[in-house]
Amino acid sequence: MRDWLAVFADHLILVIHAMALLVVAFGTVQAFVQGVRAMFERSPAGHRFHHAYVQYARWLVAALTFQLAADIVETAFTPEWDEIGRLAAIAAIRTFLNYFLERDLEAVEKRTLVEADRGRKARAADA
Repeated sequence: MRDWLAVFADHLILVIHAMALLVVAFGTVQAFVQGVRAMFERSPAGHRFHHAYVQYARWLVAALTFQLAADIVETAFTPEWDEIGRLAAIAAIRTFLNYFLERDLEAVEKRTLVEADRGRKARAADA
């Protein structure tokens, strides 16, 4: 039974890593396209670049979440403490990356809301 579960876990880990890779690939292509469009569009002071950054960060957070899930599955079948320590270090690094990406996302979203509010107030004052 344990052998069957280990084989299943190996395949599951591979599938989860593939999903994370697809998420990163799709997000990267989307961010590239949005960045190129932002260079040629007339928009307020980098608004489109901020939007592209926020979208890309969301994709990266999703991919990190998938990779962390794969790490969790892998620890269930890791027989040696050295491997568990390595996986724990990788999981910690991914968790920190996720934390800082989330924090950056919140800061960018807050700044976007403040800029939008200023724009509304300026339009209301002009009217």
